[in-house]
Amino acid sequence: MKINSIQINDWIEPEYLAHFLSSKFGENGLSWLDSDGSDNGRYSFLGIQPKKIIYSRNKTNEADFDNPFEKLKKIEGGFWIGWLSYEAGYWLEPKNPWHLSEFATLWIASYDPIIKFNLLNKEITIEGTEISELKKYEKLIKEINIPSVKENINKILYFDFSKINLNKISSQFKKNIIKIKKLIEEGDIFQANLTTKCELEALDDYKYLDIYSKIRAKLKAPFGGIIISNIKEAVLSTSPERFIQTDINRNVETRPIKGTRPRNKDCELDSLNAIDLITNEKDRAENIMIVDLLRNDLSKVCEKGSVSVSELLKLESYPKVHHLTSVIRGKIKKDKTWLDLLKACWPGGSITGAPKIRACKRIYELEKFDRGPYCGSFIKIDWYGCLDSNILIRSYILKNKKIKIHAGCGIVNDSIPTEEDAELKWKILPLIESLK
Repeated sequence: MKINSIQINDWIEPEYLAHFLSSKFGENGLSWLDSDGSDNGRYSFLGIQPKKIIYSRNKTNEADFDNPFEKLKKIEGGFWIGWLSYEAGYWLEPKNPWHLSEFATLWIASYDPIIKFNLLNKEITIEGTEISELKKYEKLIKEINIPSVKENINKILYFDFSKINLNKISSQFKKNIIKIKKLIEEGDIFQANLTTKCELEALDDYKYLDIYSKIRAKLKAPFGGIIISNIKEAVLSTSPERFIQTDINRNVETRPIKGTRPRNKDCELDSLNAIDLITNEKDRAENIMIVDLLRNDLSKVCEKGSVSVSELLKLESYPKVHHLTSVIRGKIKKDKTWLDLLKACWPGGSITGAPKIRACKRIYELEKFDRGPYCGSFIKIDWYGCLDSNILIRSYILKNKKIKIHAGCGIVNDSIPTEEDAELKWKILPLIESLK
């Protein structure tokens, strides 16, 4: 398959181009993998007008027809972007209990052409298989009137926050932490990623892109973005965490995050928070446990001896929080594919716990709701069959006018409920506040 490209001479911010093209073609089916221009977030990708869409609902139909991993086998050619929900784990571990979700388990679309932004070099490239299509988009992009686009981005939006009761959320969260600690003491699990959620509603009609513009103004991240399905569902993400990436040489990278501290406007206090995170035994142990889990997952499909930890407990700082991140790399066996890799690692260890399958069962028992796309992944399969994906944390799940916001913490034996509750607020409050 030959891939052609056309360079756009003038730089246009991805946000403006996303709004401009959605005004021409509508939002449905739009995928924008957004980033912050950092070392890990050099590129941004925008797809509009899907050529093909694949999706599956939840496990109400036990037949393989709804199996998202079977449906992913249909991917060939093109440039694909979509999401895979946490509950896709059902088709890998059906003996474990999983919640039903009202959201699509899989929604993924093929784009041809795709618009690629190099955020560091300020370069825009249109890539695709048909020269005529590339030229059509080139001509269209040259028509953009940026002042007009800016004027039409609605960042004054109104939401009903009355249903959010943080005291009630905190109370239940701390009770569940105590239950997890008891399970750890009994030797049932070593760690579990406990989450909670709140819900709110939009008071007016809105565009999904307008909401995302409002959010990203405060919470840009290297693995963020927005995907708007054609079935009235959308996922908006400000994720700092890469799940799995492969390259054309079959190399694999995963970047689990465990350990969080809030940022502070006072530089000295901010530094002290970072130092506390780096030196804290509980946070370090939590991260190392997940590193071991992911090393094991990668080893299922990687060449013997190729899996290694290239960075351990590295400090990464974002607008609202500091994180501890580790990097594990490997090389996929010649008889394995990106889909084998995805199945071997699903769901991500950083949002489940250890042992993974047992932790998933305990999560089901304690969390009385589905996670849906939250704790799942945005997935990108490029022209050459290379996979990139995030972990959908710091994300918003939208259906009609309802918005779900989730957050969570990794719980280990040394966890103190009040401190974990404080960490939960560092994570969830910026998500809520960004809409106000």
